[in-house]
Amino acid sequence: MMLSLPFNLALVAIVGLALLGLPMGLAMICGSIMYLLARGQDMGIAAEQLLNGMYSNYIMLAVPLFILAAEIMNSGSLSERLLKWCDALVGRFRGGLAQVNVLQSMVFAGMSGSAVADAAGSGKMMQFMMTKDGKYTPSYAAALTAATAVVGPIIPPSIPMVLYALISDASIGYLFLAGVVPGLLMCLSMMVLITITARIKQFPIEAPTPLRQIPRMTWEALPVLMMPAVLMFGIYGGITTPTEAAAIAAFYALVVSVVIYRSVSAKELYKSLATSSKTTASIGMLIAGALVFNYVVTIENIPRSLSAILVSWDLNPITFLIAMNILLLLLGCLLEGTTILLVIVPILIPTAQALGIDMVHLGVVVVVNIMLGLITPPFGLLLFIMTRISGSTMRELVVDVLPFLFALLGALMLFTFVPDTVLWLPRLFGYQG
Repeated sequence: MMLSLPFNLALVAIVGLALLGLPMGLAMICGSIMYLLARGQDMGIAAEQLLNGMYSNYIMLAVPLFILAAEIMNSGSLSERLLKWCDALVGRFRGGLAQVNVLQSMVFAGMSGSAVADAAGSGKMMQFMMTKDGKYTPSYAAALTAATAVVGPIIPPSIPMVLYALISDASIGYLFLAGVVPGLLMCLSMMVLITITARIKQFPIEAPTPLRQIPRMTWEALPVLMMPAVLMFGIYGGITTPTEAAAIAAFYALVVSVVIYRSVSAKELYKSLATSSKTTASIGMLIAGALVFNYVVTIENIPRSLSAILVSWDLNPITFLIAMNILLLLLGCLLEGTTILLVIVPILIPTAQALGIDMVHLGVVVVVNIMLGLITPPFGLLLFIMTRISGSTMRELVVDVLPFLFALLGALMLFTFVPDTVLWLPRLFGYQG
């Protein structure tokens, strides 16, 4: 597959600008404009592709709304109430606080859709609870928090799955359903690992919460626990679209925090709006750059050419998925997940379609790979976030996160080789794939 000189110049420009510190979205736009200049094409094509892509996909509106919902929840007392409820359920067992960390991430995942929001929000509280009185080392608590945060974008709602739906035309509703069982299995794999480790290292046992208090604590946490149910009922009951459900999630988080719990002040609400706006702008710039650069990639006929080459190698779906897993895991060590999703994955989709791989199954495998990149040394984003939060060194954190990474890789192999673990629930709701 021969690449033209203009395309090579565009690649050099993108890599060079990114290394100089320019945001990847802007680097892709600049490289794409250089390509158009070198080919003598109208510069207005870049703006046309950007506008058509940004304004014709209403599902993209779900991204800022889910981000806003997560920020509001982190600023209020929702995370604190959720942690108390989780502690009442599983805190009584050996290594109970570690199990609480997994359980709260599983529930929080049904509200935020963002791994970073999970780690930076409830993850801070878990870090404090686990390291208080020297119960767990800071590096172990941070490693577990980073690993459990990975589940956030797997269990619906999921911002990466919204972006995958944008580039693949897969149903976002069925993608959300497909993430439920894999997310639960990932949590189960970590809880089993914690149970084994707790016996070996003799982790502490927390004072059990009296059983008579659990109904009261459940009632107090009920508004938080109802949010995933509200989202799922709206989407799969045919009442709302995923985008409308995202708006309901943001509004529900606001009502629960401000009206029911009265835990968010006007200042904190403003801060949540400002933070979510910055995050949305960052993701929006990446999407804009990817839309323009994907137009360049399409002109060069790279997806179709690559698909023809791979099909000519007589690959079967399993070997393709194995190769894709290795590629995405390696890229996850070096690149930001959204960049991989918006730039690399669209090139792989035509080959997957030619091999008959289901797009919903592929979407879950892709998103799990990208999320694991967040805790893969040396450049996993969650590793850097938890290093700052915990005060532990990167070396200590990597040593403690590796067992969880291997457990999650085992779950990934299961999703890859047994598509029914992903597609069972969507098929139950009418999916024909």
